[in-house]
Amino acid sequence: MDFYTASAVKRPVRLSEATRHFAYESIYHFRYGQDTLRLESVSIDDAAGGSTLTPLERYDAAIRAIAEKSPVRICEQEKISGAATLGGAILHVVPAKADNAYFCGSISHLTVDFETILRIGYQGLSEKIAQARARCSDTERLPFYKSLENTVRSLEIWHQRYLEALNGKEEYEENYRNLCHVPKYGAANFYEAVQSLWFAFAFLRLCGNWPGIGRMDLLLGDYLKKDLETGTLTIDQAREILSHFFIKGCEWITGRPCGSGDAQHYQNIILSGIGPGGKDITNEVTYLVLDIVEELGISDFPITVRLNARSPHRLLRRIAEVMRHGGGVIAIYNEDLILSSLKNYGYPEEEAVHFANDGCWEVQIPGKTLFSYVPFDALLILQNEVLKKYENTAFSSYEELYACFKEKLSPFVEAICCQYKSTFDNTSAPPKEWRRKPQEPCTVVSLFEKDCIERGLSYLEGGTVYTVLSPHIGGVADVANSLYAIRKLVFEEQKISLPDLFALLKNNWEGGEALRQYVRSRYRYYGNDNNEADQIVADILNDFAAACRRQDGSSPVLFPPGVSTFGRQIEWRAHRLATPSGSRVGDILSGNASPTPGTDFAGVTSIIKSYCKPDLKKQVTGAALDIQLLSRSCEGAEGLRALVSLMQGFLKLGGFFMQIDVADAGILREAQQHPENYQNLSVRVSGWNARFATLNKDWQDMVIGRMETE
Repeated sequence: MDFYTASAVKRPVRLSEATRHFAYESIYHFRYGQDTLRLESVSIDDAAGGSTLTPLERYDAAIRAIAEKSPVRICEQEKISGAATLGGAILHVVPAKADNAYFCGSISHLTVDFETILRIGYQGLSEKIAQARARCSDTERLPFYKSLENTVRSLEIWHQRYLEALNGKEEYEENYRNLCHVPKYGAANFYEAVQSLWFAFAFLRLCGNWPGIGRMDLLLGDYLKKDLETGTLTIDQAREILSHFFIKGCEWITGRPCGSGDAQHYQNIILSGIGPGGKDITNEVTYLVLDIVEELGISDFPITVRLNARSPHRLLRRIAEVMRHGGGVIAIYNEDLILSSLKNYGYPEEEAVHFANDGCWEVQIPGKTLFSYVPFDALLILQNEVLKKYENTAFSSYEELYACFKEKLSPFVEAICCQYKSTFDNTSAPPKEWRRKPQEPCTVVSLFEKDCIERGLSYLEGGTVYTVLSPHIGGVADVANSLYAIRKLVFEEQKISLPDLFALLKNNWEGGEALRQYVRSRYRYYGNDNNEADQIVADILNDFAAACRRQDGSSPVLFPPGVSTFGRQIEWRAHRLATPSGSRVGDILSGNASPTPGTDFAGVTSIIKSYCKPDLKKQVTGAALDIQLLSRSCEGAEGLRALVSLMQGFLKLGGFFMQIDVADAGILREAQQHPENYQNLSVRVSGWNARFATLNKDWQDMVIGRMETE
């Protein structure tokens, strides 16, 4: 069995042939993904009450219908059971229809609280709901409590259907035995914990939601430790069990092209780092996860490892061993910097230590955060608002030009924050008394968020501990490079006047090719360890962070800044003009906090140095650096040492988040021409992984472009 990657490094074999066959059926033959597409949704047209149902009652009817009518799927040889079998869930909606139309969206960009159901099961959640409802004196919140009770009942119905399907089947005796106890009650051992975690996750997905998994080794580590100590399990048995979690997580692979890729359901996993009390939580589960994704080449659960200055060398080397296979499966957080960032921003230390992500890479406190973000293109602010599409030449110095950009940036950020504030009622009162206006029902997610039960409010209507809207700046490198080129070309070297330069840019550099080549090749832009260019990036990010910080305290919402594009540079190009740094109309420019393609010539170390010069602690939800390495640079013992050194340097210099992809542009070009030969070739896109063959040509070209320089 051959799992395609961008690397020639041979994958180890640790798992049984039966498990590898199960993986092959799921990943290569798309067997279960295709099966999921057979039934898109269930209907609630026969629900009691019909058109008189409130939105919340209609939602409850949908969740009940999903629990009762969705196909029960038992995969051949599976060691854990439960499946999200409605194709509509892949569309990010609640997969139920009324009058043949979807009527309710679903939730993503969050990591839910799985710890509670592992500990007390849904029976314990039911008891918590009953107790909170008995204490509630606000009758307006009683419908939500009823919805919570209905949701638990729907989960129980779905659970019972699987018990009935498994009962009496000798080959699934262990599955049945585990499901007799979990997830209704708290897990007693590692096998039950994996089953409980999967079943809760699958139910959330079945209902259309796309949650992150969070800190899997923290969730499961103590269960495995106990079982290993008592001899209940061997490490090889545990690896087999856990591998089925990952294989079943490929149940939405259909093999069909879908624009920006097939694996972006935000089911990211966090590994390692410190836990409560400052203790390192790296454990056997940490290494089992790395074993599994290495052997099976599974990219559907992108992994981010929390690293710090004290992370064990064994872990760094193991990460490097998996990274060099390609696929961009593993990224890294600089834990020390992020903990400092969160505490400086105001999060209590006991909260900050639990940080995970939103299912992509933006930092949040899992199980306690309503998270959303608003991306914007800073290059458009420069080109349209400051330079007036190259009509405004009234700048006598670089300093005056930058001051104008800073002046336009601040109200832009303020407008983003004010728009979100408009989703609240009672805004004339003190912020703590504000209430979110009615939102779409989302009780399934609310069940797995701390404080929603206690407060009697849904995830979207104030139930979470933290409400976060993060403005995300994009195109920073492109703005900085544009400003740097103007500064050098016009104000320092005086090779051309500002009006004449702008005339060339309005004509997409027509008639100015010699000058365009000069600015492309002469200047060392962001990404080449040039202090002058890098300082402009630092200035932009500092001013952006300050603009966001000024909004905090004006509402119940936190407005932490972040840096991202998530591939939006593809759609943004249609609105951008040519740039002073030499790009033309239609060029795909910088992604996330990475250099503009074709402008970084000094190597990966210089890219990291440039990226780390701004104070990234101020970008509280994250600033992603995308790194591409050639496969041959990661080969052998020397290649592993180089990868480890790269990670250590990233930590020492003060990076925030780095995602590394090992690939060769030649292989990607070949895969673009002959996708049938590279069905499982995975690449890192931007916080998620995708099979290269499922990306459309624009996205493929963007990924290839990151591997090439002019």
